[in-house]
Amino acid sequence: MNENKKEYKLTYGGKEVTIETGRLAKQADGSVLVSCNGTQVLVAVCSARELKDGQDFFPLLVEYQEKFYGAGKFLGGFIKRENRPSTAEILTCRIIDRGLRPMFPSDYMFDTVVTCSVLSYNENGDPEVLAGLGASAAIAISDIPFSASLGTLKVGRIDGKLVINPAFSEWEKSDIEIAITASKDAILMVEGEAKIVPEKEVLEAINFGHEQIRTFCAVVDQMQKEVGKKKRTYTSAEANVTLSAKVKADFTTTARAALGINDKMERQAAVRALNKAVADQIKLDPAAFGLKDDKGASKEAYKAVDGLLYDMMRADILDEGKRIAGRKLDEVRKIETEVSILNHPHGSSLFTRGETQVMATVTVGGSLGDQMQDRITGLSYSKFYLHYNFPGFSVGEAKGSRGAGRRELGHGNLAERALKAVMPSQEDFAYTTRIVCEVLESNGSSSMGSVCSGSMAMMDAGIPIVNPVAGIAMGLITDGKRYKILTDILGDEDHLGDLDFKVAGTKDGVTAIQMDIKITGLTPQIIEDAIGQAYKGRMTILAEMAKTIGSSREGFKPGVPTIMTVMIPTDKIGALIGPGGKNIKKLQEGFAVTIEITEEGMVKVLGSDTEVLKTAIATINMQINGPEIGSVYEARVDSIKEYGAFVEIGNGVSGLVHVSEMSDERVQNPADFISEGDMIKVKVMEIDKMGRIKLSAKAVESLKKKEGK
Repeated sequence: MNENKKEYKLTYGGKEVTIETGRLAKQADGSVLVSCNGTQVLVAVCSARELKDGQDFFPLLVEYQEKFYGAGKFLGGFIKRENRPSTAEILTCRIIDRGLRPMFPSDYMFDTVVTCSVLSYNENGDPEVLAGLGASAAIAISDIPFSASLGTLKVGRIDGKLVINPAFSEWEKSDIEIAITASKDAILMVEGEAKIVPEKEVLEAINFGHEQIRTFCAVVDQMQKEVGKKKRTYTSAEANVTLSAKVKADFTTTARAALGINDKMERQAAVRALNKAVADQIKLDPAAFGLKDDKGASKEAYKAVDGLLYDMMRADILDEGKRIAGRKLDEVRKIETEVSILNHPHGSSLFTRGETQVMATVTVGGSLGDQMQDRITGLSYSKFYLHYNFPGFSVGEAKGSRGAGRRELGHGNLAERALKAVMPSQEDFAYTTRIVCEVLESNGSSSMGSVCSGSMAMMDAGIPIVNPVAGIAMGLITDGKRYKILTDILGDEDHLGDLDFKVAGTKDGVTAIQMDIKITGLTPQIIEDAIGQAYKGRMTILAEMAKTIGSSREGFKPGVPTIMTVMIPTDKIGALIGPGGKNIKKLQEGFAVTIEITEEGMVKVLGSDTEVLKTAIATINMQINGPEIGSVYEARVDSIKEYGAFVEIGNGVSGLVHVSEMSDERVQNPADFISEGDMIKVKVMEIDKMGRIKLSAKAVESLKKKEGK
């Protein structure tokens, strides 16, 4: 029995959660083991005590890793060791990070690492939620400076009822999935998706979750009082007051001129020139700027200029309602849209909003395109997914590609969530769909630009989506008393503002939502105002998109593979496949198609010629259920008689094509028109009482006399 071990328990979302400390990972600055219904997550946090020279941002790293032994599983594939984090793990890291980051002091710049390890998994305990709870508790009881205790959870809505942290299998029945992090006083982070749910109901879900979070915050406060360490003192990394005052006095006019430039690249060039001018002055007289020497003059100049622009832009908005380029607070920048901009992709579009431009492409196909995901929750296959690319040239940077980073994965996931809600069901659209969004220019929410571009590309591809989707990013400037909400924020407004609030949806409701904040919380009123203003912006964007394409095209473009389906009884799947796959291989080779069969008995036939697909489907249906009058089948000529030919239309199923049903010409000798082994298309004309099948070739396509006959 460990005498240092201490446990705290609470009922959270109807389930018992236990937070244990004092037994595991005791050399970390703070550590807890969080458990719920058999799921156990160890969270340890450490923060450096030495500040790196010149450190000017908070280097927080959140790691989340699922240990497969925790579910009693081996990793799939060749590598059997947990290694680089999966996309799903990285997305969880980002969610935890975004909730924690604003709660550290603004002048705290020490390397800090939060490590979350899933040691045991049961589907009735959500490890992602437990990791978020553990991060808050571990930091709270450590000596690391932190503003207030936090809680995190997921809100679902099943059968119209809001629920907290449902089991893994229950999410399929939910039309809302929203992750929330909050203190007892204010909401800090929101991310999630909804199946076209009105804004009012999304707000209800967020507020419902916040009420539950307060119960957890109370437990963490108790832990901090009973087992928490005294918070450490640290060296502040904020810019010195003399430097800020000197730069403000000498360079306000130049900064004002830079902020007045509309074009992003020209404005950035003016700011770079301002940075250089300040650095040059620092080198001439460091003491006048409160510095001992001119070492690091460029970095000090950057911090001071950034602070000056921060104060100036915020004052313009709060005092005068004045934005960069003179835009109104609720004004969306100019929008230009195009579709079918590329020749060969199945669907393509170009969406430009101000200085943000995204090109999207859509590829449709069979299950060979499914995205496999191996997690402790089990092996799954996604039939709809989106990839987002953000090359350096999109922001004028000379930077090569090193693969998708955390930011690209996060932005792509948000756009994917926004669009998947309008996808038709697999019964109605049996394809796998991949969207790729290429950011070609960026100045404000390329992820929401990806939603708009992706939506148009889906319609261009002929995917029968429920409704078009658009997304918009909102900003916030507040001094604690006053606040202004900004529609369609620029990159500079995101950098210098307090909030990046993204909302995507159709004309009828929300499909995805994400909120990142840089202050200690948002009130329900601010969120309500922001989501209401976002709705107006979304309607403006949807109207502009509709000028180019407002609904899905009828059918696919030429050359795009088509899928036709037929349902068969599950006990007939083996018969269709045949011994060793002999029958299905024969069908695929004979029709030059790809055939896939689901566990539920859905047979998908993939090919480019719709007439061939219809014949293949009819043949499969005939093999399972027998021939149907009026159906067309691919048949092999078995034997030729003077009165006609016997042909096989399926395994062991044969019929007669009489000479009168071979050709529009007069047929005296059937051998002049066909030979044994030939493949011809035939239509079932009659099945008599004896079960004999009468077929016609000319009802499909008249046979021609062979050359030399």
